[in-house]
Amino acid sequence: MSDQSVDTTRAPVGLAAPVAAPAPDLPQPTARRGTRNTVVLLVFTAITNLADGVTKIALPLLAARASASPAQVSAVSLTLSLPWLLAALHVGVLVDRLDRRRLLWGANGLRLIALGALMPLAAADSVTIPVLCAAGLVLGVAEVIALTSASAMIPALTPPEGRERANTWIAGAETVCNEFAGPFVGGLLLAAGTGVALGTTWVSYLAASLVVVLLVGRFRAAGRTGGENAAPETVRVQIVDGLRYLWQHTLLRTMALTLTVLCACWGAWLALMPLFATSVMHLNSSQYGTLLSALGVGGLVGALAVTWLNRFFGRRWVMFADLVGTFAMMAVPAVTTNLWAVAVAAFLGGMGGTLWTVNARTMAQRLVPDAMLGRFGAVSRLFSWGAMPVGAGLMGLLAEWFGLRLAFGFFAATVALTVPPFLRVLTRPVLAEAFGDKPPA
Repeated sequence: MSDQSVDTTRAPVGLAAPVAAPAPDLPQPTARRGTRNTVVLLVFTAITNLADGVTKIALPLLAARASASPAQVSAVSLTLSLPWLLAALHVGVLVDRLDRRRLLWGANGLRLIALGALMPLAAADSVTIPVLCAAGLVLGVAEVIALTSASAMIPALTPPEGRERANTWIAGAETVCNEFAGPFVGGLLLAAGTGVALGTTWVSYLAASLVVVLLVGRFRAAGRTGGENAAPETVRVQIVDGLRYLWQHTLLRTMALTLTVLCACWGAWLALMPLFATSVMHLNSSQYGTLLSALGVGGLVGALAVTWLNRFFGRRWVMFADLVGTFAMMAVPAVTTNLWAVAVAAFLGGMGGTLWTVNARTMAQRLVPDAMLGRFGAVSRLFSWGAMPVGAGLMGLLAEWFGLRLAFGFFAATVALTVPPFLRVLTRPVLAEAFGDKPPA
């Protein structure tokens, strides 16, 4: 790869070359590391995730009012996530080329434009499905830019010893604001009127843009060959470099493929749990809400406990907990319809997801050079987000052919297949090297 140096001499058995020197060894962007910048990014994350949670409820509701077609309503929902499949790789290149703070402003600018155009149409009851699809695509692209940029900024904001804590705070904010507060606040605002919901969300994105002003420093990716004035490589070359970097790194590749399977299971669970809960478990709306809340509660508990669990059990087994939790999510509905058993399994799945997220982000921020962080984050999210609709579609086909319980069982077995490669590659010595920890005795 032409845009960064590669260290091939330090790779332990579990890591195939090329392995980049840990991020602390590379020149960093001229951002001020410390609590202030970390808190600013945390507040930005909380505000935007809260607003995202509202828009993900508001747009489908507006679509349902504009059309009685399930396909058209689903299309509007799809536009919010489709940019992860269509634009993630190109956004990753932008994040590695441009100032990441300015990209946060740009993302929120897109959000303000989309909602600003939608508000008068909603007030006049003139919203159409094409308009909602266009707004959803713009908001989806903005989310890709914001999440990829914010994740790539953490090494510049936080010294290595503080990154686990920063990732924990941000993962907790994402869970609380997007999975709990966002839908709840969105429901309250929509009850007061669509205009109120959209207007409040617009103000939230504006406030987040103002918060970004408080970041101190410069956030352009470091480590570019030839310095600041070097001619940039083509987008295609940089995308290929990002894909090649991930694929040639045994540890990161194994984690990405494992996460792809786990996210496919999440997509499958979310797609058919409503049908399973109503037609097989015979839950009412309150009970179904309890079941869904177990996912978010588990994620929040994982964020609160991850540092202690890492210290007590070690990172290997804490990350392995995500495999156990996802297996439980899929296996328990295959064998029982007991609400509390299924809810506990969902809790374990949500908790495992956060435990994995915090540790995987911290590891990537150490291993991946700053000049590659945008592309790496985009590729990783492309794998995970791309797997969710695939899992949902496959779950539907399997349930149609073999029944709901066998479909859940199939995905549980798929999770079990990830255990051998996980245990073979993510060994204690390899993870100790990856995290810069003291090697185990």
